[in-house]
Amino acid sequence: MKLLAAIAFSLGLSACASTGVEQYRNEQPPLDLQQYLNGRLDAWGIFQGRSGEVKKRFHVVIDAHWEAGTGTLDEHFSWSDGTTTRRVWTLVRQPDGTYRGTADDVVGTAIGTVAGNALRWQYVLALPVDGKVYNVNFDDWMFLMDDKVMINRSYMSKWGFNLGEVTLSFMKP
Repeated sequence: MKLLAAIAFSLGLSACASTGVEQYRNEQPPLDLQQYLNGRLDAWGIFQGRSGEVKKRFHVVIDAHWEAGTGTLDEHFSWSDGTTTRRVWTLVRQPDGTYRGTADDVVGTAIGTVAGNALRWQYVLALPVDGKVYNVNFDDWMFLMDDKVMINRSYMSKWGFNLGEVTLSFMKP
């Protein structure tokens, strides 16, 4: 019973620590998602496990375009272990200014909110690991630095427990 209470308390504290994207509403430059995620982008990143150790490095080439309010992000990943993967996002701006996104390996719909220079993107990813697939929560935070660079920090969790982090740097030519 004490263990259950400790877990509930920890989860409650982590929920309170969650920061809303609105706190960045006055930050510059303002992020226009349809403008920044348009054309070709290159991104480089790392995946760190719970201990902080870098487990994998990767490069992503993104071909992005928008048509009638719907964006397509065709992402091609090259991983440090020699493997390659692909994810194609479909993004739709909602009347309230948020974004909804889908991809083949995303469970349900991703939800994104932009404020100032920041985007908070939340979704569940079906992540293959050693022949099994795990549904993992992603909490992505993207910050526009200037018209060419955006930095992304992603926090991965399952049942409220930290599984690792992804750090990614986007560059427009």
